[in-house]
Amino acid sequence: MRSLRQRAIIGGLLWAGLIVAIGGVALFYFFDALTLRRFDTALRERYLQVVSALGNSGGDSDLMNELLTDPAYQRTYSGRYWQVIAADGTAVVSRSLFDALLDHPPAATEEPGYWIGPGPESNLRGISSMVELDDGSVWTVAVAESLEALNSERNQIRQSLLTTFAFIGALGVVGAMLQMSAVIRPLNKLRNDVAHRWDSNDTLDPADYPEEVAPLVTDINTLLHRNREIVERGRRQAADLAHALRTPTAILRNELDALTSQGRDLDRAKEALDRVDAQLQRSLARIRAENTGATTKTHTRLSKSVDRLARLFRSMPNARNKSLKVDLSDRIHIPMDAQDLEEILGNTLENAFKWARKAVRVIGGESPDDIWFAIEDDGPGIPEESRREALRSGGRLDTSMPGTGLGLAIAADLMHAYGGRIALSQSEDLGGLRVTFSVPARRGLGASEAE
Repeated sequence: MRSLRQRAIIGGLLWAGLIVAIGGVALFYFFDALTLRRFDTALRERYLQVVSALGNSGGDSDLMNELLTDPAYQRTYSGRYWQVIAADGTAVVSRSLFDALLDHPPAATEEPGYWIGPGPESNLRGISSMVELDDGSVWTVAVAESLEALNSERNQIRQSLLTTFAFIGALGVVGAMLQMSAVIRPLNKLRNDVAHRWDSNDTLDPADYPEEVAPLVTDINTLLHRNREIVERGRRQAADLAHALRTPTAILRNELDALTSQGRDLDRAKEALDRVDAQLQRSLARIRAENTGATTKTHTRLSKSVDRLARLFRSMPNARNKSLKVDLSDRIHIPMDAQDLEEILGNTLENAFKWARKAVRVIGGESPDDIWFAIEDDGPGIPEESRREALRSGGRLDTSMPGTGLGLAIAADLMHAYGGRIALSQSEDLGGLRVTFSVPARRGLGASEAE
């Protein structure tokens, strides 16, 4: 769905475009009618001048040309013409008509009427009527002018209107964008305030926002408070459960060790207890991650956690003849709790050292959308058809090695809690298994830049 800004701007542009189109069409028709009315008014005034000249001259051609002094009447085919025709067909015309006559309606009436017809060089619009002089003679009077002048004036007005509306439209677009930016700014401020105050336990002040947004701010304060309580309650319950279960399992392990020292074969019991411990560890990790993953603002430096675990694994007996290479930038900060990140790294590195022949490598990088890291080894790897089973809870593909088969499943649970992904593939450089983890750089209330 488009953002509020996009929807507001697009809606404003469509509405403004509709208004401009309707207004433009209306103004075009209005100015066309106004121009025609002005044209006809001027035409009627010249008609009255011709009628007056006819009455004063009695239809004498030379006298009428002297009385009608408009220079356009003296220039051949100038586009402005007059003519009077007596009842016997005698015609007196302006010098501008030269050897032509106006093609006016033959059935002229006493009331002047407008007409459009062909002219010597272009179409004309004229006015004509029958006029009776004081001596009783009847004349048909016609005055006309080329439509080119009318069309030229109309085109000039339309061009001016188009330029004006284009300028107004541009101002409207800029104004709409500025207005939408001003309207949306409080919502952007609210979003940023919510993201940055989640972990600081600060509340939002409704007085800092417009009155239309203030009720929403109050509701968000209530929601933030309740969510913090839920998160804290979940963390406490996970910690209490871990403390309550560690003591019984420790007692059981000590009892099994004591019985084993007496020569009893309790390998299957120890393996079952190991699986119980692993399942408890997985469940507790999942509870903790689900109460922190989606809303955490904590950013952990990836290289720092990897270096700490690398020192630990290099000191282990089964890793003395194996190399661990770390290729990470110190600038990579991953939006995860340090304990959850190191649990993922620890489980994956343990598997890598368990199966590697000589080499284990940790690499990582980042993009605008996500942050990723990968752990790969030169061991036998996992066939493609078995990789889904490897991520399943307790999915052990090889029972010849000690373990519970929950390491990758725990890592997958933790990554899921943070909105991340885990992928198994073959290492192009080492030839063994490559486990790639990726976490969104921004997510929910935890979206924040690394400090």
